[in-house]
Amino acid sequence: MTSRDVKPTFLQSLVAGGAAGTAVDLLFFPIDTIKTRLQSAQGFARAGGLSGIYKGVGSVVVGSAPGAAVFFSTYDTMKKHSPLPEDLAPLSHMLSASVGEVAACLIRVPTEVIKTRTQTMTYGALGKSSLAAAKQVLLNDGWTGFYRGFGSTIMREIPFTSLQFPLYEFLKAQLSKQLNRKPLYAHEAAICGSIAGGTAAALTTPLDVLKTRVMLDLRNPSKEQLPSLSRRFRDIYVKEGIRALFSGVVPRTMWISAGGAVFLGVYEWVVHGLMSYT
Repeated sequence: MTSRDVKPTFLQSLVAGGAAGTAVDLLFFPIDTIKTRLQSAQGFARAGGLSGIYKGVGSVVVGSAPGAAVFFSTYDTMKKHSPLPEDLAPLSHMLSASVGEVAACLIRVPTEVIKTRTQTMTYGALGKSSLAAAKQVLLNDGWTGFYRGFGSTIMREIPFTSLQFPLYEFLKAQLSKQLNRKPLYAHEAAICGSIAGGTAAALTTPLDVLKTRVMLDLRNPSKEQLPSLSRRFRDIYVKEGIRALFSGVVPRTMWISAGGAVFLGVYEWVVHGLMSYT
């Protein structure tokens, strides 16, 4: 095995993933806030407009590093031990990314619930901070409230990563061939990450809108029957039109395109830095 074929260890992927997740979430949080408020059923202005665009950042600080760390350590481990042949590499990347996302969502969804409700001022004066919003979720919905929207998040993330990571790996492989060099430098991987992330983000925006609406729904499922995901999706389309399903597509695509560059660029930079010291 040549040096260019060496894969990162579980710990290296864990550390690099945590660094990448923290960097991208903190840097692009304001754009995410704007996107969430655009998708809110109460409307952009009533959800907060352009004021307090760092509301909910506390939950991101707590959850971004562990979530990204779990994703990358799972993704790299799955790729390394995949039983699929090399000519089925895209399928291997798709399956590895999907399993990684499910694992990461166990950490990410509670922080997403707190973040979206703080960003849109769902609880008013009672939920001004991430901690205050978390207390309101626990008070009103119990522990299960932190996993409101878990299914819709998985529905969004698996198609997203199934598009993003095979495309990312494909672009890296093609660029490596063109440059006759492997591994790529961090800024080169970042360009590939930007293209892959932006493409996947635009195509999966309707699923992101659905996820946001579910997380912002304050009705108690133990007291009333809530609509299914398919019913919610159909209602948005019928009552608000196709444009509603693509609410926030511009900031989402911009954010994830730029975020993909930072996220995957930082990951490649940190992981190869760690590998060079071993």
